Amino acid sequence: MNYEGIIIRPPSEAESLILQVTVGCSHNRCTFCPAYKEKRFRIKPVDEVLADIDQRAASGADDVRRVFLCDGDPLIIPQKKLVAVLGHLGEKFLRLQRIGIYGNAKSILRKSIKDLSELREKKLGIVYMGLESGDRDTLESVKKGVAPEQMIEAARRVKQAGVKLNVTVLLGLGGRDRSHIHANETMKVLNQMEPNHVGALTLMLVPGTPLYDSFERGEFVLPEKFELIEELRAMIAESQLENCLFFSNHASNYFSIKARLSKDKERVLNKLERVISSGDERLLRAEFMRGL
Repeated sequence: MNYEGIIIRPPSEAESLILQVTVGCSHNRCTFCPAYKEKRFRIKPVDEVLADIDQRAASGADDVRRVFLCDGDPLIIPQKKLVAVLGHLGEKFLRLQRIGIYGNAKSILRKSIKDLSELREKKLGIVYMGLESGDRDTLESVKKGVAPEQMIEAARRVKQAGVKLNVTVLLGLGGRDRSHIHANETMKVLNQMEPNHVGALTLMLVPGTPLYDSFERGEFVLPEKFELIEELRAMIAESQLENCLFFSNHASNYFSIKARLSKDKERVLNKLERVISSGDERLLRAEFMRGL
């Protein structure tokens, strides 16, 4: 298997075979993200990807149940080429159950529901999509490149095609001034997206990113620890989601929750309110234990 640069995958794909089909991110302008700055985006040649699959299959195929396609945004790959890759995976790994993929809204919207359904038939089982915020001003500020309406439509297509949707949101992204607006607008968009899973991460300012530079100049103010937990509480309070797994167990977070919404909504809200009212930092993840 040939990999170029640092490889990033969702925590839930820890046991998956990682197959690199693109290098870098097609957008790569988000002011908060350091992930692919050292890479110039390109789509790997199909022959090269198929050779990687063949190489892995030759070393043993019986243990491969799940495959994750990286880098950022493989859904930008033209349909015919992507179908060829997924089809080859199914031919070589007979016990393959699911293929996962990152998808940004603009690339999802380049696919029709028929296209996405064709990929599902080739075992595409889950799309990981970064919403980050449902607040229009915040999205524009961080140069996400898409509007809330586009996020909602992209989610609708994925769900209508019968593919599971995992959506990521970023606590703190609106800064202190827009903290509650960011929380409320994000959940309003999530309510319309109806994802299967939501992962809440906490913004970590990384030197070298434009948002870090704004922070250094005093233009962006990151909410304090308990303000971030209040943001999480405010977000969940607006939830109308049904049968959605909501996590904040990423290493970036100060406090972890795992909830099935709406079933666990009141329990989680009560838990968060107790933590916030306590003001006890011993209940939070220590700073040295946090990470991307």
